[in-house]
Amino acid sequence: MTGVVASAAALTAEAAQGTGRIPVADSSAVSCNKISVRFVSERRSTTALEDVSLKLEQGSFLSLLGPSGCGKSTLLRVVADLIPPSAGSVSVLGGTAEQARINRKLGFVFQDPALLPWRTALENVTLPLEVGGRRTLPQGAPTPRELLKLVGLDGWENTYPHELSGGMRQRVSIARALVSGPKILLMDEPFGALDEITRDRLNEELLRIWQETSTTILFVTHSIYEAVFLGQKVMVMAANPGRVRDIVAIDLPRQRQLTMRETETFMKIAAHMRELLGAH
Repeated sequence: MTGVVASAAALTAEAAQGTGRIPVADSSAVSCNKISVRFVSERRSTTALEDVSLKLEQGSFLSLLGPSGCGKSTLLRVVADLIPPSAGSVSVLGGTAEQARINRKLGFVFQDPALLPWRTALENVTLPLEVGGRRTLPQGAPTPRELLKLVGLDGWENTYPHELSGGMRQRVSIARALVSGPKILLMDEPFGALDEITRDRLNEELLRIWQETSTTILFVTHSIYEAVFLGQKVMVMAANPGRVRDIVAIDLPRQRQLTMRETETFMKIAAHMRELLGAH
């Protein structure tokens, strides 16, 4: 299986001991090898992820699908270098997750847009450039104004968050995540709080943005239909502990429309996902 497969890359001796910080010689966008994450407190120890392996090729789109508590968000945070793995190793763009974070190769979109209310849409998009001390854009990168146009907000540059709908605020957050020219976009259920009509529209918009930017995307969702419609592949996860149930290639054209969800092929794929989620 190409794109996303269980990683069998050879590890250095130190990485094999579970430091998770030694890069694997790999040209893929993301390579995780037997990642485990445990949270320990005075009262209990919880295994959020256990033995999770995947390989994601550059420019691909992977949906992470599973019930609450299966570690989807935790896996995104490991890739983003926000949480260290307790065991296993992670390589991002051929180096460590830390290097990718420092070099701004990662963009993160959360469920809550978290826009600053006193800044306009354009000013919110430029915020990462100001906070990080990098006031110049990467060579060839689109400007904040061009990014707002890319996400369908041309003409809304000077509006404030309270003047925008929920879907429009999420578009601003996507533009903000893209402003540093990331190679990988991590999206943690970004459309989960939106109404179905807006969510459908943004699903189509996201596919257009992905195709225009060639950004690698890891997308967390609880929706079977969203996972299948967006992903080239879907990684189905199980909970207690969080682990990979299966990785399924989505046999649909790269150019997708919402009407596809009514086809027999789509419904069969969705039914298979439902069976995997119900497996014990």
